[in-house]
Amino acid sequence: LREVVIATGADTVICDGELEPAQLRNLEDRVRVKVIDRTALILDIFAQHAKSAEGKAQVELAQLQYLRQRLRGWGGNLSRQAGGRAAGGAGIGGRGPGETKIETDRRRIRTRISVLRKRLREMDEVRATKRQERQRNEVPSVAIVGYTNAGKSSLLNRLTGAGVLVENALFATLDPTTRRSEASDGRVYTLTDTVGFVRHLPHDLVEAFRSTLEESVLADLLLHIVDGSDADPQGQIRAVRTVLGEIGAGDVPEQLVINKIDRAEPDALTVLRSQYPDAVFVSARTGAGMDELKQRVEQRLPRPAIELRVLLPYDRGDLLNKIHAGGEILSLEHTGDGTAVVARVNQGLAAELAEYQVVEG
Repeated sequence: LREVVIATGADTVICDGELEPAQLRNLEDRVRVKVIDRTALILDIFAQHAKSAEGKAQVELAQLQYLRQRLRGWGGNLSRQAGGRAAGGAGIGGRGPGETKIETDRRRIRTRISVLRKRLREMDEVRATKRQERQRNEVPSVAIVGYTNAGKSSLLNRLTGAGVLVENALFATLDPTTRRSEASDGRVYTLTDTVGFVRHLPHDLVEAFRSTLEESVLADLLLHIVDGSDADPQGQIRAVRTVLGEIGAGDVPEQLVINKIDRAEPDALTVLRSQYPDAVFVSARTGAGMDELKQRVEQRLPRPAIELRVLLPYDRGDLLNKIHAGGEILSLEHTGDGTAVVARVNQGLAAELAEYQVVEG
C-alpha cells in the first residue's frame, strides 16, 4: 500500500469499511499519509450538504463523536508520557505537551457534544409540535425513502412542485422537507423527503440522524424510491429495508417506486417488473408514470374511519371545506334545506358534524 501511495503521489487513503482507532493509527504510521474510513468519508459528504441548523448540528455531533475516539498527537512535539528532563524538569511520570493537548481537545469535544445534544433536543420538540398539529388534524403522511441519489427530491418536486434542491450527487438532501399535497378527491396529505440511505450505514450515523429518519417511522405510507438505472437495484432495496428495520420503520406500509426508467436498460426493467409486480415504474425527469403513482398513493392513504350522513346549512360552507380536505365524500346533493353529504371522516371532524347528522329512519 505504501508503494502504491508513493507511485501515485496520493495524499489520502480511503478504506471502504469501518476502522478501529488502533487500525487507523497503525495504517497512518505505515503508509505515512492521511487515512480515512467509510464513516469519515460519509460524514465529510454530509457536512458539505447540511443546510439547515438541525442538519448542521447533527453532522457536527456525528463528526465529534467519531473524532473523540480517534484523537492522536501528531509529530514529535506532541509527545506521549515523558520522564526526566524530557518533560521540562517535571520529573518522572510528568506529562508531555502532547498528552495535555489531547486531554484539552477531549474536554472541548465533550463540552461541544453536550451543547449540540441540548440544541437538537430543542429542535426535536419544535418538530414534534408541528407533527402533533398534523396528527391532531389527522392529516395522513407519506415519507419518501430510498437509496442515496435514487431521485427522491426530483419525485417530491414532480408530485408537489416543492422546488427542493435536486443534484446528481450523494446525500444532496439531509434536511427533511415536508410539503402539503392534495388527492384528486380533495383530501390533504403531507409528503416528506428524507435523507438517502446507504449500504452498511455505520451505526453512529443511524443514531445521529434518527430525528431526520423518524419522519419515516411515523408515516402512514413509505414511498420507497429505487434507481432503475443502477447496476444493482436489488442491492439498493435490501440496503434501504435493512436501515428501515434498524430505525423501527420495518412495519410501515411500503409502496415500491422504480425511478429513472428513461435511463434504465429495457432488459433490466423487465427483470424488475417480474420481481416486483406491485411496483410503480416512473421517471421523475420526464413525468412518465406520475399519474399512476398519484393514483396508487391515493388508494393506499389511510381512509377516515367514520361514515356519516349530514345535512349542512348553506351558511356552514366551512364544514363542507373541512370534509373536502380531511374526509372522503361519497355523495353530495344540494337540497332546499342545505347540502346533503354522505362522507367518511375522522373522529375529530365527526364530533364537529354531530349536530347536523341525519339519522336514517
